[in-house]
Amino acid sequence: MRATLLDYGVGNIHSLKKAFERAGTEVEVTQDGSRAGGAELLLLPGVGAFGKAAGCVGPVRSELRRRMDEGLPVFAICVGMQILYEASEESSGEGLGFLPGVVRRLDHARLPHVGWNQVRHEGEGLFRGIPATASFYFVHSYAPSPCAAATVATSEYGRPFAAAVRKGNAVGVQFHPEKSGESGARLIRNFLEGIAGSGDRP
Repeated sequence: MRATLLDYGVGNIHSLKKAFERAGTEVEVTQDGSRAGGAELLLLPGVGAFGKAAGCVGPVRSELRRRMDEGLPVFAICVGMQILYEASEESSGEGLGFLPGVVRRLDHARLPHVGWNQVRHEGEGLFRGIPATASFYFVHSYAPSPCAAATVATSEYGRPFAAAVRKGNAVGVQFHPEKSGESGARLIRNFLEGIAGSGDRP
């Protein structure tokens, strides 16, 4: 399967590209949002602000939503995960609305939340084979509620928040698996094995 990595034009996406290539996936990088609608597998990276990322997919929002509803595999990281929702307190702009709700600012005196943090999960599907004590690397100031639709893992920084969500073939993670060592690499492999049909679907 060929992955299309949508580059919002605001940060380095090299490590994410390499992480999926190491997992055996060919990756095309593009800043052309119109290519997202025709992707076999769409990667929404975790760089930039909500408004910039949402604006990049804005011209193809309806087509992309239709394809996601039909089962387009999507792997979304950090702000990429956040644009799966309707809106964010961070900035103006309309998210994809694939998941209901608004992304909120974290309730902590020190922002952004940068560094390793434990992610609570049930060890199934996306987290198969990953220890319950595993930590992942975060860089963010906003996150969905832990009660948000499709939440499959949570973490905490000032307050609990959704660390991973899943709906159909679309997965979003608030942390950066491409910077999270073997646990992050295993999570990417689990996702790819799921969409290939060799194991639990992600």
